[in-house]
Amino acid sequence: MPRPRRRLASTCVGTVTAGLLATGAALAAPDENRTGDSGTAMGAYLDYGPNGVARIPYLSRWLGGREIRVGHTYLPGDQWAGIEGRVSFLEDWARWRLADDDRMFVLNVPMQARNEARVPDHQVARLIRAGALGDHDEHFRRLAERLVSLGVPDTVIVLGWEMNGVTYTHRCRPDPANWKVYWRRVVEVMRAVPGQKFKFDFAPSRGTDAIGWTKCYPGDDYVDIIGMDSYDQAPGETFDEQVSQPYGLQKHVDFARAHRKAISYPEWGLFRRGDNPEYVRRMLRWIEQHKPLYHTITDYCPHGVWQCKQNPESSKVFRDALTPEAPGPVVPTPVVPTPVVPTPMVPTPVVPTPVVPTPVVPTPQVPTPAVPTPQIPTPAVPTPQIPTPQVPTPQIPTPQIPTPQVTEPSAEPSPVAPTPVAPSPEVPTPVAPSPEVPAPVSPRPTPPEPSPEVPKPSPAAPSPVAPAPVTPGPVVPKPEPTPAKPLPQPQQPPLNSRQWCVPINFGEWLSKLVGKQSICVKIDLGEDSGFWPF
Repeated sequence: MPRPRRRLASTCVGTVTAGLLATGAALAAPDENRTGDSGTAMGAYLDYGPNGVARIPYLSRWLGGREIRVGHTYLPGDQWAGIEGRVSFLEDWARWRLADDDRMFVLNVPMQARNEARVPDHQVARLIRAGALGDHDEHFRRLAERLVSLGVPDTVIVLGWEMNGVTYTHRCRPDPANWKVYWRRVVEVMRAVPGQKFKFDFAPSRGTDAIGWTKCYPGDDYVDIIGMDSYDQAPGETFDEQVSQPYGLQKHVDFARAHRKAISYPEWGLFRRGDNPEYVRRMLRWIEQHKPLYHTITDYCPHGVWQCKQNPESSKVFRDALTPEAPGPVVPTPVVPTPVVPTPMVPTPVVPTPVVPTPVVPTPQVPTPAVPTPQIPTPAVPTPQIPTPQVPTPQIPTPQIPTPQVTEPSAEPSPVAPTPVAPSPEVPTPVAPSPEVPAPVSPRPTPPEPSPEVPKPSPAAPSPVAPAPVTPGPVVPKPEPTPAKPLPQPQQPPLNSRQWCVPINFGEWLSKLVGKQSICVKIDLGEDSGFWPF
């Protein structure tokens, strides 16, 4: 049994190993046009001012999200004010640089005013000597202070670029010895400014040009980076010739290695040969191979590949090479099955546990003593009887007000004596007994005495007013003047009569119509009736 299992395992291991080797061989064939991330900072010159800053994220998007780490611009060299950094666009580049610690700001700085004015060699030689004597120190001190104040003291300064050519006023050929002295003086002045961390890039153009660029090299103590500007132009018909020519790409790499300096390519791109994808492909491979500190393609026509639309083939090569590679498919790791070795089952003997009976201990019953509750008698409290006092109801007689007799005036005035009106007898009204309250005494009206004066006729004779009682009692209405025709009055029973009369009140308005009425009841209180109390 063991032998077949061992043979099967050996076969599985051999199959898996062959698969892994085949997979590794397939993965080891990269795209020849694609350059990896070698740590070289990549950028492009897009514009000198704010537009250059604004276009950086769009270039990154065009390259599939590749990080643009280098911002590159130039100071104007027409006047010393520009060389001193008195330009507003430096603030835009400083903000871009400070937004990410991994970014690099590269600034090309001219060494002479009127830098592209085609100044003849003899004047250039005089200007070089003036710089070597320190006549221009203050301009570069102000530039250094400006950069430090903006928060970019680590700017890469490409000073006096392409000095081996014939284009710029800051060229080296008219006086190489004093030119090197002038360079050293500028570096010393800028390094003397507190807070600076500048890196100085010595960047000639590829080839011999007007002078071999090594003859302008100012010395290792005044150079941090050795760069090279290389466009697709003569000398050199092919890229291989550009590499091997005197003062070409290979000489640049060898010279920097000999002086233990980092290399850079501040400017490169298409030029005399138009849309040349082979040049772009070979230059990107050269950069990948030699790993410069940074490189920036000049991206405007005729050099560029993004903003310049006249180089579509080169643009495709550039984009394919620098676009980050999308993650490939995940290759699963083959799982080699591990043979399962069965574990023998050893029965565990069962040892019975002896059962020990637990003795039952009876709980003693403790009787609870009965405590009698004492009976406390409740005392009977007699309820006091409070007699209700009898309050007698006072009898209040109703006063009788005599009705005044009004005489009608005759046609001719004659003296009429008023007739006294006898007061009506008071008839008491039987009421329930009440507390004794003194009854109000109503004064009887006094008959008026005859007046000798004859009264004048008037539409209505005034009615006498009976005096009101002083003590409080029922409200007695005031007698109102009655019309000329007197109303019937109820007959008053004689005094000590057996007839009892009760007046009826119909209200003020109805009483004026029907007069005062009363209900009379005859009660026999004679001796023969049995009710006579006397």
